[in-house]
Amino acid sequence: MAGHSKFKNIMHRKGAQDKKRSGMFSKLSREITVAAKMGLPDPDMNPRLRAAVNAAKAQSMPKDNIQRAIDKASKGDTENYEEIRYEGFGPGGVSLIIEALTDNRNRTATNVRTAVSKNGGNLGTAGSVSHGFDRVGLITYPASVGDAEKVFEAALEAGAEDVTSTEDGHEIWTEQGALHEVSKALEPVLGEAEGAKLAWRPQTMVSVEEGDAATLFKLIDALDDDDDVQTVWGNYEVSDEVMEKLG
Repeated sequence: MAGHSKFKNIMHRKGAQDKKRSGMFSKLSREITVAAKMGLPDPDMNPRLRAAVNAAKAQSMPKDNIQRAIDKASKGDTENYEEIRYEGFGPGGVSLIIEALTDNRNRTATNVRTAVSKNGGNLGTAGSVSHGFDRVGLITYPASVGDAEKVFEAALEAGAEDVTSTEDGHEIWTEQGALHEVSKALEPVLGEAEGAKLAWRPQTMVSVEEGDAATLFKLIDALDDDDDVQTVWGNYEVSDEVMEKLG
């Protein structure tokens, strides 16, 4: 459980809080519908759906919206979403993994390729960068649940692999197959998590300088504005000094 990673996905990056709420709710609704369709429509019996509902609650998504997204899964006329992963490179040699949920593979591929190429990057083939990442579970909690020591002790007891605590919150890492088991074990101590999902954790980080960082964030924002893109993972590391310069 030793070691700390400065890794942040797009959901935790500074400035991500000003994302358009409607776009965020659209992504959350899509994940809820897909999770409900793949398993039972009861969050207590469907770990992926439970995680999706908890993530929606953490973003103050109205209960009616959450229920509509669950109900949508039981209707035969809903879109058939498929999960797609794109891999490629951004400015400064950064590796990116882009996860999408889409009902139109061609549209999503075109949009993702355009966003990447217009902002100093290029897409690679499947497996071109994922070999440099570990597939793990990631559970997130706000800083308000307790200090680093409390969260570390709870995570250790629950069977987690690693913990990263910053002023922004806590990231608890698990083995891929232990995500929901650890998440459930944490609830009596820390409450419901803000998020619990499978993640891509980079094995090594790439330090990005000011010029490349500005272009990289433009690229990530362009991808994040696409309703089909759910999450962008990267192995970039930007210093506080550079972040301050970028505002």
